[in-house]
Amino acid sequence: MNKRIILLGATGNLGGKIVEALLANAAKVVAIVRTTTDHGKIETLIEKGVDVFTFQEDDTDALIQKMQGADCLLSALSGLEETVIQYQKKILDAAIAAGIKRFIPSDYCLDFRNVPAGQNRNLDWRREFHKYLNKAPIQAISIFNGAFMDLLTTDMPLILKKQKRILCWGNKNQPLEFTHTNDVAAFTANVAMQDTSERYLSIAGDVLSCEQFKQLLTKLTGQQFNIFRPGGIRLLNVIIKITRFFSPSPKELYPAWQGMQYMRDMMEGKIASTKYDNGIFPQLQFISIEKFLRNEGIS
Repeated sequence: MNKRIILLGATGNLGGKIVEALLANAAKVVAIVRTTTDHGKIETLIEKGVDVFTFQEDDTDALIQKMQGADCLLSALSGLEETVIQYQKKILDAAIAAGIKRFIPSDYCLDFRNVPAGQNRNLDWRREFHKYLNKAPIQAISIFNGAFMDLLTTDMPLILKKQKRILCWGNKNQPLEFTHTNDVAAFTANVAMQDTSERYLSIAGDVLSCEQFKQLLTKLTGQQFNIFRPGGIRLLNVIIKITRFFSPSPKELYPAWQGMQYMRDMMEGKIASTKYDNGIFPQLQFISIEKFLRNEGIS
């Protein structure tokens, strides 16, 4: 019997990949979108065979009716506090009223359970939502995947290719977790298709330290890379505070200081997993950092 999956955030980058992975698993996908969603993106979903429901936020009864008979609610929402906490709460309440038994919240991040409260704004929002979620009468499954591997060649200033340096704050041997968004999407879709799962699942496409990144980039490019360590975690904390003071950007999802918070939390050593659940689905082959970088032309 095909599973019926309710999906939030289907028009986003990760959400779109989850749509493809769900359809590949023969799921019946219902995308819940807001009235402000781009019409072209809605048409694209419909063309793929997705049932799109535009949610009028004052019509919860219609949402509950649409959710009837679904096997799982899956969220891939990305946004600020209003989206991560308030909007997810509203949809979660409707799902419970509709009798949905399983929910995958929009985490897809570092395992923030050991990260102190107040240290990372975006992770704090997820932690706050979990307080509500953990009391709800629904089976919740959080998926932690470290950082998105895709960021290594875009927004994350870890590989300084022109300078032939690897940026490192703190211990150069601290393991750092990365998973490609394609693999996160495939794993998430497979979890949604199950009848039961553990509360927390951790995956990592690859785990490398800054020292190992240095060795890998030297190997791939044939040029010597070195570690660039401008300072330790304490100095990075100071830089974060100064940057946030002069450029608070409260309405930006990823202001400069937020990216620094993620970098600090990865390199501080409080979030590395000791057990990975990649093997739950043997058919999934996770891409390594080396293969990803070769595919991106870094060689």
